[in-house]
Amino acid sequence: QVQPVESGGGLVQTGGSLRLSCAASGRTFSTYTMAWFRQAPGKEREFVAAISWGHGNTFYADSVKGRFTISRDNAKITVYLQMNSLKPEDTAVYYCAARPNTVVITTPGGYAYWGQGTQVTVSS
Repeated sequence: QVQPVESGGGLVQTGGSLRLSCAASGRTFSTYTMAWFRQAPGKEREFVAAISWGHGNTFYADSVKGRFTISRDNAKITVYLQMNSLKPEDTAVYYCAARPNTVVITTPGGYAYWGQGTQVTVSS
């Protein structure tokens, strides 16, 4: 059983930075893809970024390219999302997700394991 646990959310001003962490436990992740999604009130859950754990390949939504960086720490079995130049439209609950496949997909339905979410609020 894989259980992602997010942390690091909070309140930040426009232009500020936050780093989210996703601690994953339960197994080795060399054949997994880890991703971040977000969901704002009244909106559907949307893809933010993903990393193929074994290869380290990364993928980003166009809306966050150049501002967000996804990375992993093999020793800590943790995935990070560094968020810079934050905008009010980045405000959402951010979820960490995992899928037991190295093929990266951007639809929530393809991910079997989800964390509880962490709130990110960007004030204008």
